[in-house]
Amino acid sequence: MTLTLYNTLTRRQEPFETVEPGKVKMYYCGVTVYDYCHLGHARACIVWDVVRRYLQFIGYEVRYIQNFTDIDDKILNRACVEHSSMEAVADRFIKAYFEDMARLGIKEADEYPRATHTMNGIQRLIHELENKGFAYPADGDVYYAVRKFSEYGKLSGRKLEDMQAGKSDAYGGLRLRVNVEDPEYQKKKDPFDFALWKAAKPGEPAWESPWGAGRPGWHIECSAMVRDRLGDTIDIHAGGADLIFPHHENEIAQSEAVTGKPLAHYWLHNGMVKVDGEKMSKSLGNFTTIRELLDRGVDPMAVRLFVLTAQYRTPIDFTDEAIAAATNGWHTIKEGLLFGYQYGKKLGWDLGTGNIPIPSTQYPVPNPYIERFQESVNNDFNFPGGLTVLFELAKELRREGNILVHEGKTETSPDELHQQWQTLVTLAGVLGLEAEIEAETHTSSGLSDAEIEAKIQQRQEARQAKNFAESDRIRDELQAEGITLIDSRDSTRWHRNN
Repeated sequence: MTLTLYNTLTRRQEPFETVEPGKVKMYYCGVTVYDYCHLGHARACIVWDVVRRYLQFIGYEVRYIQNFTDIDDKILNRACVEHSSMEAVADRFIKAYFEDMARLGIKEADEYPRATHTMNGIQRLIHELENKGFAYPADGDVYYAVRKFSEYGKLSGRKLEDMQAGKSDAYGGLRLRVNVEDPEYQKKKDPFDFALWKAAKPGEPAWESPWGAGRPGWHIECSAMVRDRLGDTIDIHAGGADLIFPHHENEIAQSEAVTGKPLAHYWLHNGMVKVDGEKMSKSLGNFTTIRELLDRGVDPMAVRLFVLTAQYRTPIDFTDEAIAAATNGWHTIKEGLLFGYQYGKKLGWDLGTGNIPIPSTQYPVPNPYIERFQESVNNDFNFPGGLTVLFELAKELRREGNILVHEGKTETSPDELHQQWQTLVTLAGVLGLEAEIEAETHTSSGLSDAEIEAKIQQRQEARQAKNFAESDRIRDELQAEGITLIDSRDSTRWHRNN
């Protein structure tokens, strides 16, 4: 089974071949740290986290780099409003980023370079561009001469002449708009040229350079970070579709003009997030941060599942109904993940103590579930197809659990059930779906049948009111008492685990 990826650069799906056999160099354009991360960031970070996990699962050694843009007009504006400093604002929201991502189960990158910590590499790259005739100084600024790079537009499909003429293109390009009174425009030799270095304005943080005190443009920082941390050519460059133009297009122009080599062999882009069918925007009042969503009781694993139920390149619509469906889906998978603790002792398994153990990675060959999972995901990271395997396993384990409770035996042998459970735990781990329930919580309930039914009724009312935090609290409370709930379309059944 060969992994194939849709490459934005070539506009086709291609077999995945790495620069160095068995190793993957991967760079993800991270966040500008001026505010809390929102649903769009959640989607991107979950998608690339799972891509990394899957590459490791199929045997690659992955070096994964994600940057922070910690100098930007938005950061400076916030610092001004708060009577703070750029560094203080950036540090605060970097800390918040790690808190939010930890709640979503995002594995940390191997390194998080920051623009302000990469000044030497940035200035070195600008100097090389200037020496090769691709950049020119202008009164303290330095600009990239776009028309000097003959392949400009190859990633986005945009052509300078089309943009100038106002024609549309594959990415909806618009007529170039310029303000002839803008001092920056007056410095440029061509309106399409973009800034590599910006002269310092009064009161702004600045770094000394051969062109005077100033700070880097946005695009140059990623080119410098990729080169410094991963080399001239990497395997995967990832980011949101909104970065294709101009950010990633400009990265290619900057890097390849200096090295003469491809910046990345595969350019992967995740689709955007909509809210109730509309673009997420503060002005529309539909802007939701990750912590707001989680603080109102949505399970982080339900958020992961919601993201993974859509093909990563397509837009995804965040609605109350969608997150409710994802929450129900997560409960199904979670029941399967807890199967070993609920029934393992009765089936003669030795589970030890503590949280769900990491199962053996050695499986009988062939393992049809793993083969089907890989067959789906190898098709351009088709995680929705992979999820169908997890749901099949989880539902089968739930069915066997019900038979065991009511008939005292299972239809499937304990050894085969053990393999199915191990397979589910492993594949769920590849997708970052994890249920951590302490073993000591699985004790016999002292609740009467009437008390259990009353709590189930309270939970049903909470679900109808879309109070998912209360619904999950009641479910977890019953789980801690050794009561398993089984939801169907029209009702909720329950049984005692012991």
